[in-house]
Amino acid sequence: MRPPATTPIEGAPGALLVIISGPSGVGKDTIIDALRRRDRQPAFHYVITCTTRAPRTGEVDGVSYHFLTVERFLGLRDAGELLEANEVHGNWYGTPRREVGAALAAGRDVILKIDVQGAQAVKERVPDALLVFVVPPSMEALFQRLRSRATESADELELRQRNAAIELARQGDYDRVVVNETGEVERTAAEIEAIIEQEKRRHASRRIRV
Repeated sequence: MRPPATTPIEGAPGALLVIISGPSGVGKDTIIDALRRRDRQPAFHYVITCTTRAPRTGEVDGVSYHFLTVERFLGLRDAGELLEANEVHGNWYGTPRREVGAALAAGRDVILKIDVQGAQAVKERVPDALLVFVVPPSMEALFQRLRSRATESADELELRQRNAAIELARQGDYDRVVVNETGEVERTAAEIEAIIEQEKRRHASRRIRV
């Protein structure tokens, strides 16, 4: 469902919207943690995703995710307050538009961690967004990472493994593809940061509207 028309928010010159996607277990959260540790000024702004799924052990509302009821989530979506909204693995996920817009307007580069469906929706709405897809060194390495997390039931694990193959087939929709080699997360983070800096140099005066 496409959000209703809303007044666009314009970013400062050069501020970039970056989408990081990849199959479950590829290490997106670990990569983002590595990016957070890098000495960069101004620091990236990391958007907190809205979701209807239940919190996992150790997750904090407003830090890990905005945990919402289905009714609240769909209300935000229907009001155009979500940049994208998709149902993934039986739960809704979405990106709060105003948070993205405020960071861009302040001159911050914004990083979103979203799935392939959400990435495509954002790209349609924000054509100047930079899409980065993270892939594992092999499917077996990916499945081993999923099994070692031990955060899903057997049925959920099987679903994520099936979806991983579908998601990997979509990497051609992205601007750049980065391999997250096992044990090389700092190298992966550095490569993504270099890609972002290259894009910023190419479009130093561009203003992104969300």
